[in-house]
Amino acid sequence: MDKQSFLKAGHPPTLLAAFLYFDLAFMVWVILGPLGVQIATDLGLDHAQKGMMVAVPVLAGALLRIFMGVLVDHLKPKMAGAIGQVIVICALFVAWKFGIHSYAQTLLLGVFLGFAGAAFAVALPLASRWYPPEHQGTALGIAGAGNSGTALAALFAPGLAIAYGWTNVFGLALIPLVLVFAVYLVVAKDAPECPPAKPLTEYFKVLKDKDAWWFMFFYSVTFGGFVGLASSLTIYFNTQYGLDAKMAGYFTAACVFAGSMVRPIGGRVADRIGGIKSLSVMYVFAAVFLAIVGTGLPQAWMALVVFVLAMLSLGMGNGAVFQLVPQRFRKEIGVMTGLVGMAGGVGGFYLASSLGYAKQATGSYQMGFMIFAGLALAALIGLTSVKTRWRTTWGAAHLTSARI
Repeated sequence: MDKQSFLKAGHPPTLLAAFLYFDLAFMVWVILGPLGVQIATDLGLDHAQKGMMVAVPVLAGALLRIFMGVLVDHLKPKMAGAIGQVIVICALFVAWKFGIHSYAQTLLLGVFLGFAGAAFAVALPLASRWYPPEHQGTALGIAGAGNSGTALAALFAPGLAIAYGWTNVFGLALIPLVLVFAVYLVVAKDAPECPPAKPLTEYFKVLKDKDAWWFMFFYSVTFGGFVGLASSLTIYFNTQYGLDAKMAGYFTAACVFAGSMVRPIGGRVADRIGGIKSLSVMYVFAAVFLAIVGTGLPQAWMALVVFVLAMLSLGMGNGAVFQLVPQRFRKEIGVMTGLVGMAGGVGGFYLASSLGYAKQATGSYQMGFMIFAGLALAALIGLTSVKTRWRTTWGAAHLTSARI
């Protein structure tokens, strides 16, 4: 699979637009996490409230992915993405103009930021529908590398909050959002092979297929781990190791950047060796590294190294899952992207909120990490149980040109 065949196979301007949209959407989706130290100080939030504040946008994004997935197949991806971007831009404008003055208002803003998290259900079908099966892993890996937006939030938001106040960070975020929205409107195009819209009741017939539930579970671990950590690590490094908000943001950015940048590599590796094999290896590594963190490392730099390794595993796992999904559910890719993405968000909500509640209840974050490591092992066991069936049915060599 050479570079020229990939470039000729699809529509690179749309792939770029999908990446930029996804990138900026993810930047604002998790922005309450990097700002969490300053917000918690000003509003007097306890550990459980801090955990819930960063978890609500993740849960809202998860649930809204279903809505956006349906919207994609009814209005086509480009229009669905435009609607989502307008809602997020308006919500941030209101937060910047009028301010956030209570815990309840942070949760309300988090609900609207969920539309940014739901960009996943738009950007991936927007890119996917342009590419043939043998290039799905690479194309969706590139579009999905928009996960790196979470690193931008961690890198810049705490420092900007110190310089200008955390409320003004919402206003500053509007600048790149509006610019990317303009680029998106100009260069993104819907693929000519968009399937016709179906009655709403037909979308959820896919839930009768047990493979849909397996993919949802697998992604709840890989993406759930990624976004849960991206939302929580700034607060974690500040609370656990006493790092100031800016340095904690830098540590978080390093972890998130690692996880997001390897997503395209994860997709490409899955294209070459098969999604099942690459995903299995990633679950083993993720479980090991999360368990190491769960032992309670004494130094911040040690935790940083292990979190980077965990995020590399989870990021490559994200790419591997979405090499497999379009092979199994190509005709239902819009709604399946929404369902699988929703499950990923639910996993992230669980991890982010459980870390806060673990700290509140036990005085330590470690139990939250150990339980999630156990979930990675459970996913490995599940994948092992279905791999033979998948490789001899829809993934059989005579039915697809992709490696399963």
